[in-house]
Amino acid sequence: MINKSKYWICPSGYEVASPRIVEAIYAECVPVLISLDHVLLFGDVLDWDAFSVQVSMSEIPNMKIILMDIPEDEYLRMHERVMQMQRHFVVNDPSRRFDVFHMILHSIWLKMLNVQISR
Repeated sequence: MINKSKYWICPSGYEVASPRIVEAIYAECVPVLISLDHVLLFGDVLDWDAFSVQVSMSEIPNMKIILMDIPEDEYLRMHERVMQMQRHFVVNDPSRRFDVFHMILHSIWLKMLNVQISR
């Protein structure tokens, strides 16, 4: 069933960042983010609007319509971007350029840079 899915529903759950999002990316599905409080992994670096759909809690009853109204060419662009984003969520040993380890270091570096600039 998962292999035939185009979209993967990702409610926020109990954690700050839901593992469902990474599971969706691994499964090559476009994540559908349901929450106002999602902390998007690498949100300071990645353009989540380019490869995910965000649905508010109040829009849940209309989610099927929202997803069916996404034109096929737009879905294909999002799906292609999901495929491109996979490497950023992979753990390699040893670490490789742009894998999750490098993304974490890059996010920390950006945060430190922003703190220094704002002082």
